Amino acid sequence: MFKRLVAGLVSLAAALLSGCDAIYPDQFKPGISTATEVERRLGPPAAEYANADGSVTWEYNRQPQGAHTHMLTFGADRVLLRIEQVLTDENYARLANGMSKEQVQRILGKPGSTTTFPMKREEVWDWRVEGTPPTEEWHFYAHFSVDSGLLVNTTKMMLQRGG
Repeated sequence: MFKRLVAGLVSLAAALLSGCDAIYPDQFKPGISTATEVERRLGPPAAEYANADGSVTWEYNRQPQGAHTHMLTFGADRVLLRIEQVLTDENYARLANGMSKEQVQRILGKPGSTTTFPMKREEVWDWRVEGTPPTEEWHFYAHFSVDSGLLVNTTKMMLQRGG
C-alpha cells in the first residue's frame, strides 16, 4: 500500500510540474506525434495560426513568467511536422519597422505584457526571454505606434535587479 501511495504522489508531482514554464519538445516526435496527443498532454494552445500550405501552427506560450514560446506545426493530417522555440535572436532579427501587431505576434507569440506610453504615442509589447547567462533576466520589447499600430522599434535588455 505504501508503494502505491508513493507512486501516486510521484505521478501527481509530475503532472503538476508539467504545467511549469517549459514544455519538453523531446516528448513529441515530428512525423509521429499527433495534434490529439499534444493537446491531451499540453492542453489547448494559446493561439492557432493557419498556414498557406494547409498546415496549422499552435502556440504554447509560457509568458509572462517563463522565457519560452513554442510553436508546434501540424500537417493537414494533424501529424506534427516541427517544434520551434520562437523567442530567439534569429526571430527578433526578422522583425522590421512597419510590421503589424498580427505579423509580430505570428513570429514571437503573444507578449507577456503590454504597456501604453501616451506621451510617446507608443504601445510596447514585452516578452521575458532567455539571456546570457540564463540566470539574468532579459526582456525583448516591440514598440508600436499608437497612431498607425505598426512596429517602429525593438529593444532587448537585461533588467537590473535591486540589491
